[in-house]
Amino acid sequence: MEAHEKGFFTEENSVEVVTGRNRNAKNERLKQVMEVITRKMHEAVKEIEPTQDEWLQAILFLTRTGQICNEWRQEFILLSDVLGVSMLVDAINNRKPSGASQSTVLGPFHVDGAPELEMGANICLDQKGEDMFISGRILDTEGQPIENAVIDVWQANDEGFYDVQQQGVQPEFNLRGVFRTGADGRYWFRAVKPKYYPIPDDGPVGQLLGQLGRHPYRPAHLHYIIKAKGFEPLVTHIFDPDDPYISSDAVFGVKESLLAKFKRTNDPSRAKEYGFQGAFWDIEHDFVLAAK
Repeated sequence: MEAHEKGFFTEENSVEVVTGRNRNAKNERLKQVMEVITRKMHEAVKEIEPTQDEWLQAILFLTRTGQICNEWRQEFILLSDVLGVSMLVDAINNRKPSGASQSTVLGPFHVDGAPELEMGANICLDQKGEDMFISGRILDTEGQPIENAVIDVWQANDEGFYDVQQQGVQPEFNLRGVFRTGADGRYWFRAVKPKYYPIPDDGPVGQLLGQLGRHPYRPAHLHYIIKAKGFEPLVTHIFDPDDPYISSDAVFGVKESLLAKFKRTNDPSRAKEYGFQGAFWDIEHDFVLAAK
């Protein structure tokens, strides 16, 4: 009797033998997931044919990835990000109807409890950086304004750091704020022009990027979470299309529809109205929410 007929493991029947052992799984979804993962992993190993040492190095890489994780850092999320898996999961879970704004990854620096501010407030609390005015509308897919939409915004500063990365340097809740639209669906606030920044690259994921000849940078962007009753929440960014890393975001978060126009504006009357000292960056970008 041949080995495969007894259910013994061979190179040829490896997938069937391993997945066959899971026939009594208590959760059907887990069983399905493990069947797919096992099949894809075995296919990869058979195609790559790693040496014993190469496989050990892969295991040690995953070990180091886990060891660097702590309360403030999740290296496995970073690994998912740089492999494009985070964006793929986001895309699958946020398929939008035609005309609705696209989502992108949340990122690691969102903070609950940011203050709700009066429309038009300046979220930059330390007056550092190039002034910026951001405005737009929150609309439904029919083009109608959405009243009472809650807009949670946050960004890095002009040096590429979020407030939580520079505690004691930046004020608490610097470059963060929550706004609520009126009947016209319009929003506007003041901030400073953000800068590109690197994802944490001092660990195994950063070392992997270096070995692959890739940089760790994310292009300059502003984060948004937009919520309104009767609509799907939107987690997204807007990006500076002229950023040097706009076409090579380390985590693949850029989508063409999220490119905003960063317009350098020299308008003394508007600058005075906004409390700016001179020229400023002007951005207008609408968001369209999908109904539930």
